[in-house]
Amino acid sequence: MVEKIQNTLRDSAGMRWTALLLLALAMFCSYIFMDILSPIKDLMMSQRGWDSTAFGTMQGAETFLNVFVFFLIFAGIILDKMGVRFTAVLSGAVMLVGGFIEYYAVSEAFIGSSCEAWFTNHLNYIPGFEELGIAPFYEGMPASAKLAAVGFMIFGCGTEMGGITVSRGIVKWFKGRETALAMGSEMALARLGVATCMIFSPFFARLGGTIDVSRSVAFGIVLLCIALMMFIIYFFMDKKLDAQTGEGEEKDDPFKISDIGKILSSQGFWLVALLCVLYYSAIFPFQKYAVNMLQCNLTLVPGEGFWVTDTVTYIQYALMLVVAACAFTSNFSKNAVKKYSLMAIAIIALVVYCWMGYNRGTAETIFAVFPLLAVAITPILGNVVDHKGKAASMLMIGSLLLIVCHLTFAFILPMFKGNAVGGIVVAYVTILVLGASFSLVPAALWPSVPKLVDEKIIGSAYALIFWIQNIGLWLFPILIGKVLDGTNTEIVAQVNEAAAAGDIEKVEMLANSFDYTWAMVMLALLGVAALLIGIYLKAVDKKKGYGLEEPNIK
Repeated sequence: MVEKIQNTLRDSAGMRWTALLLLALAMFCSYIFMDILSPIKDLMMSQRGWDSTAFGTMQGAETFLNVFVFFLIFAGIILDKMGVRFTAVLSGAVMLVGGFIEYYAVSEAFIGSSCEAWFTNHLNYIPGFEELGIAPFYEGMPASAKLAAVGFMIFGCGTEMGGITVSRGIVKWFKGRETALAMGSEMALARLGVATCMIFSPFFARLGGTIDVSRSVAFGIVLLCIALMMFIIYFFMDKKLDAQTGEGEEKDDPFKISDIGKILSSQGFWLVALLCVLYYSAIFPFQKYAVNMLQCNLTLVPGEGFWVTDTVTYIQYALMLVVAACAFTSNFSKNAVKKYSLMAIAIIALVVYCWMGYNRGTAETIFAVFPLLAVAITPILGNVVDHKGKAASMLMIGSLLLIVCHLTFAFILPMFKGNAVGGIVVAYVTILVLGASFSLVPAALWPSVPKLVDEKIIGSAYALIFWIQNIGLWLFPILIGKVLDGTNTEIVAQVNEAAAAGDIEKVEMLANSFDYTWAMVMLALLGVAALLIGIYLKAVDKKKGYGLEEPNIK
């Protein structure tokens, strides 16, 4: 009797990695849209009249429904009841709907429309939410920012639903195989979306020499259409897999209200949840302001000739992909010559990229290096936690790096104002180290949760941790905006005066003059709090024997 070597699509390495690629590309596209306005904060101020408070309120709206309407919990229930396929397509459709609303909000068609008049006169006071201080809108908020916030809320529901669905899909296709590698690869590709956004959002906004911020959002919508197509293709692949295996959709235990008491009584849960919200609140909201922070602190020499052509953008993006691909692949090469050759290529490509970024003189291409070191070291860190442990120690190191980076942005980087080379070198090094920290903490954090919480309620625990994390992701973009406006009152007054006079050039100049010191100090304090909790967690682990310092694979 001849045995069938491959019985299902899942048994084929090519097919399961194709399924992973479909899911990863969908998340890659959603990550781009998530930060699509971040690199053009200055243009939103000059072209649409969004001050830092309006910008921060709009950016914080992404997680509003997930937090205050508990949509994140509902998304888990939908996934449990309807399965991976349905939820994946639904999440893609919801993201696209939200994207189209945001596009209309920032487009020229919205200006002067009856819709703009309605949003100007309404949603200035929302009973209950206003009194609690959690209203997603406020009186005086530009109408375009209000409608964009509505679209971003809907998009946020879709992207969070997509995130948990992709994780479930990876487990389904890779169970008993390269699950950890698959998840790390998906995360690495998704994070490249941040760099892609930083390079291409300003590119499209300024395309052809005329500024139109809606073009950046239109670029994001095209990618959301691609994300939806990826999910639809995955739908049919997954359906065929179930037909071959005879399995139904995998379902985890649904979130139960009765689980909340068990979870909230766990000291380990609270320590991890607090670490999560503190750390991520110092990273993701920062991304939304990072480009403008660099514009305000660096002496950028605008490029000329070749350096302002579209060709440079394409070359830099190609170099970025070379860095990411070679650095990531080098981790899995057993041949020493090949391994170090790939590392050398990655380093050379990174140096060339940074040199081109300096010659272009644009802040967005400088910040785009943020995820590159994270992509390179994610497999290394995962391997360390799996085979050697030290998760609690890694959490502490990651928090310490976070503090150092934000304090560097607050106090060291401004000292180099006027020194074009020195400032950009400091910026590049600090951004790369921050990216490493971004990889260090999640690699240790998420695998630690099963060691701290009863396995029977692990799904509910993750849902609550994500919910708590989303509170920080809603709150801190708003707080950063308020701190910026509150500590730059003279600049804000000048911006309002210039905007009233129709002096767009002066508004653009003032948009790059903000003092970010106290905003960065606030984020550094989040790192200090995370470090203290990490130290306490390590002490509790030693006392109670959670096993955080022990390897996952024994």
